[in-house]
Amino acid sequence: MVCLSQQELKNKVLSLPYEPGVYLMMDKTGTIIYVGKAKKLKNRVSQYFQDASAHSSKTRMMVSKIANFDYIVARSEFEALVLECSLIKRHQPKYNILLKDDKGYPYIRVDLREAYPVFTMTGKRAEDGAKYFGPYGGRFVTQQALDTIRLTLKLPGCSRKFPRDIGKERPCLNYQIGNCDGWCQPSMSQEEYRSRVEQGILMLEGRGSELVATLKEKMEQAAENMDFEAAAAYRDRFRAIEALSQKQLVCSGAMADTDVVGYFAGTAKTGFSVLHFVDGNLIDKDVEVVDTALEETPEDMVSTLVKQYYLKRGVAPKNIYLPCNMDDSGPFEEMLQQELGKRVRISVPQRGDHVHMVEIANRNAKEEAERVSTDTERISKTLELLGSMLKLTDIPRRMEAYDISNLGDSDIVASMTVFVDGRPLKRDYKRFKLKGLSGPDDYESMRQVIERRFTHFLQGDHGFAERPDVLLIDGGITHADTVRRQIAAMGISIPVFGMVKDDRHRTRALVTPEGEEIGIQGSPAVFSMIGRIQEETHRFAITYQRQLRSKHLRHSSLDRIPGVGDKRKHDLLKAFKTIRSISAASVEELQRVVPKNTAQSIYKYYHDRTDDDPGEEERPCE
Repeated sequence: MVCLSQQELKNKVLSLPYEPGVYLMMDKTGTIIYVGKAKKLKNRVSQYFQDASAHSSKTRMMVSKIANFDYIVARSEFEALVLECSLIKRHQPKYNILLKDDKGYPYIRVDLREAYPVFTMTGKRAEDGAKYFGPYGGRFVTQQALDTIRLTLKLPGCSRKFPRDIGKERPCLNYQIGNCDGWCQPSMSQEEYRSRVEQGILMLEGRGSELVATLKEKMEQAAENMDFEAAAAYRDRFRAIEALSQKQLVCSGAMADTDVVGYFAGTAKTGFSVLHFVDGNLIDKDVEVVDTALEETPEDMVSTLVKQYYLKRGVAPKNIYLPCNMDDSGPFEEMLQQELGKRVRISVPQRGDHVHMVEIANRNAKEEAERVSTDTERISKTLELLGSMLKLTDIPRRMEAYDISNLGDSDIVASMTVFVDGRPLKRDYKRFKLKGLSGPDDYESMRQVIERRFTHFLQGDHGFAERPDVLLIDGGITHADTVRRQIAAMGISIPVFGMVKDDRHRTRALVTPEGEEIGIQGSPAVFSMIGRIQEETHRFAITYQRQLRSKHLRHSSLDRIPGVGDKRKHDLLKAFKTIRSISAASVEELQRVVPKNTAQSIYKYYHDRTDDDPGEEERPCE
C-alpha cells in the first residue's frame, strides 16, 4: 500500500466528490482502522485533516495513524448506510464504536423432520430446514426458556436418544419426580410426543393463549368421556402455561412489539439500553456499555448503536422509540424492511407514556454505565475532555493552580496547588509570601509568584523540577495574560487559563490570555473538577494568610500595655483593623471598645513614645 504524508492526504481530499458514500481510513499496513458514512464525502473527510486541536485525543490518535484512505461513492444515503454497516461488520475497525461480540444472542432450534424432535440451544441460525426461535438475550435466559418448555410439557431432559433408547432401560429420576412423562417407555406414543413439541412451538411463538384454549377443549372432551385422569393432566398443563410469565418465554424481546431505547453518555462509559414490551407490558431489558466517544453527539452515538444492535440480532419489533433524533432513521427503516421482511417504525416520542418509557430506559442506561465505570476511568475521560475543550495537544496530566490572598496592605500571600491525573498532590503544594509590595496588587503579585516558581524550575531545585502541562490562574484575562508574558520572558511555553468566577464565587468558565472564553458548565464532570481545583487553591491560600495573621496577633505592641489582655487585644483589632489605626485613635474612640482607664493607658503608650521606639508596622486582621 502507498503511504501518504499529511499534505498528500489533504491534497487527495480535494479530489473527493460532493456525493454520498463511505470512506475507509487505513494505517501503514493497509489495515482499515475506521469506516464512516457521509452525505457529502468531500466535506466530511476534509474535517479530519483540518485543525488538529479541534479534535479529541482519540480522533487525533486515529488521524495520526492514517497512511491512506479509500472511498466508495453510493447512489443514495440508503445505499451508503447499507455499505457502511456491511464494512464495519466485516472489518471491525479499531476506531469505530463497536458493541461487544462476547455476549452473543442464542437461538432455540427444533427440527420437525426428526422422528422425535428436540429443543436445543444454538449460537447461529442456519438454512438447514429446522425452525429457529430468537435470538434471546444470552445463554442463561435461553436455557431458562428451554427448561420452562420441558418442565411444563413434561418432555425428556436426559441424554437418551429416541427412538433408539426406547424400552432399553427403566425411566430415569426425572420420571420418578414428575418432571417427565417417561417417553423412554414403549407405552408412550410418538404422536403424543410430537403433539407436545407442537405445543412448545406455540409457546415460543407467543401463542400461549391458543395453546391454553386447545388444552381446555381437550380437558372438557376427556371429562365427557369419563377419562378423568387425562382431564386432570390437561388441566395441570394449561394451568402451568397460564402461570408462565411472558418474561420466562419471550426473553430479551424476541417476540416484542415495541422497543424503547435509552442512552447515557458518562464521563468514561456510555450506556445503551433497550426495554422490550409486549402488549404494553415490560418483559425484559438489554443493556450494553461502550467507551464514551468524546466527539460523538448523542444523535450520532444512538444512530451507531441502534444500527449495530438490530442488525446484529436479526430481529426488530414493530416500533422503536428513541431518546433523540436519528438522522438516517428513514434509510435504516428501509434497510430493516429489506433485511427482516417487515415494516419497522422508528420515532422519538414527544408526549404521553412513551416519553416516560424513554426516561426509564435512559435511567437504566445511566445506572449500568456508572456501575461499570471506575474512578480512574472517569477521571481519565474528564481530563481527556478538558484537553479537547482547551485544544491542548496532550492530556493535561499535571495541572498547577495559583491564587492570591490579601487583606489590607500586608500579609499578601499566594498558593500553588498541584493536581496530577485529577487528584491533589499535596506534597508538591507551595505557598509564597509576597515581598516588596506597598499594597494589594494582584497582577504584580501573580507575576512575582510565577517568576519565583519558574526560576526554581529553571535551576532544577528540588520540589520545583516538574513541568506542568497547564497553568490555572484564579482570575480573568489580565491575570492569565500577566502569567503568559512572565513565563514567555523566561523562555517557557505552557498553556495558561484564567478561572473566571460567577456571582457566587464559583468558576463558571476558563479564559485564555487572548480573551477567548471557554464555557465548562455544559460538562458536569469538567465543571466539577475545575471547581474543586479552584476551591482547594483558595483554601490553601487563605489558610496560609490566617496562619501569618495569627502569628502577628500573638505578638504585638499591645502586649506591652497594662490592662490589655488577649480578649481586649482581639476586640481592638476587630474594631480598628490595624495597630496603626489603634495608635492614632483618640481616648474617646478607644473607650467605645475598652474601659476608660485602659483606653487612657493605650493612648498614653502610643503618644508618649520616643522617636527611638521601634514601633510596629501595620498589620491586617480578621
